[in-house]
Amino acid sequence: MQATYFNPRSMIYGLLSVILWPVIFTASMIGSYFAFESDHPILWFNVVYLTSIAVIALFERLMPYERSWLEPDGETFNNVAHTTVTKGLTQIAAAITTSFPLLFATIAQPALHPSYSLWPSEAPMFVQAVLGLVIAEFGLYFAHRLSHERLTLWRFHALHHSVERLWVLNTGRFHFVDSLFKMLLGQLPLYLLGAPLPVFLWLGAVSVFIGLLTHCNIDMRTGLLDRIFTTPRIHRWHHSRDLREGNTNYCENIVIWDQVFGTYLNPPRPSSTDIGISGTIDKSFLGQIVQPFSKAGMRRIMGKAPRESDRSVPKSQEQPERQEA
Repeated sequence: MQATYFNPRSMIYGLLSVILWPVIFTASMIGSYFAFESDHPILWFNVVYLTSIAVIALFERLMPYERSWLEPDGETFNNVAHTTVTKGLTQIAAAITTSFPLLFATIAQPALHPSYSLWPSEAPMFVQAVLGLVIAEFGLYFAHRLSHERLTLWRFHALHHSVERLWVLNTGRFHFVDSLFKMLLGQLPLYLLGAPLPVFLWLGAVSVFIGLLTHCNIDMRTGLLDRIFTTPRIHRWHHSRDLREGNTNYCENIVIWDQVFGTYLNPPRPSSTDIGISGTIDKSFLGQIVQPFSKAGMRRIMGKAPRESDRSVPKSQEQPERQEA
């Protein structure tokens, strides 16, 4: 079907490119607030989540950042399946937390701080949520950075970077091991500090909706927001094949720790559209799940030729090796 685009030179295009990020994010936060206040918070949060995906997908067709990324890549089923698994794990964790509030903290905190709590429970929830976001981002930053710097972790994280286009439906394309590792480093400090359940809910909401916007293929002009949040522009640099660009911008939601540790990148030119990895990822969903656990799978992830003992196809059928920039 022929795509319909807004005229990039029109006034409405210019206006939308500036306001879409803050409008979609703010609307999602408002929707999350009403979801959390309802009798069925997970149900209504998912309604807000799916609505946001639909709105973003619509604008990806109307004003794409990169038109070639609108072409199918054969990975839609895998993307949705990985998202379902990773988000499912998150929501199972949320349900457990709802049923058994802060179980880990209940066990661990008395041993660490027997007479007092470090969490500022009397502060307004907005302040607590922002504090929780900054603390969690520290763990998320190092979880993400380590996933690029340690082969033991890269074997799982490579699945996310294997895409050659960015759009809303591959936002949640993570190996479940990768997701659990990030959840552990991001949320454990909050548990130990005794953060209440609403802080975790708001952290999840911010992460989900910034994630959707981060991966979207919409031509957005985010300006000063790039200095605060992980925007589409900031994240496209991180997905670049050029590792001088790709090994930057590790923050998930707010870029504070990239700026502190010198890994923030935002040069004054259009962000990269040459994205992907030098290795190869299995084409099937189950294959992508099991690939990191084998030596042969790891060699393919790294873009190395298989050993003779690993071969499952003749040499004549192999894909040529792609080198890192």
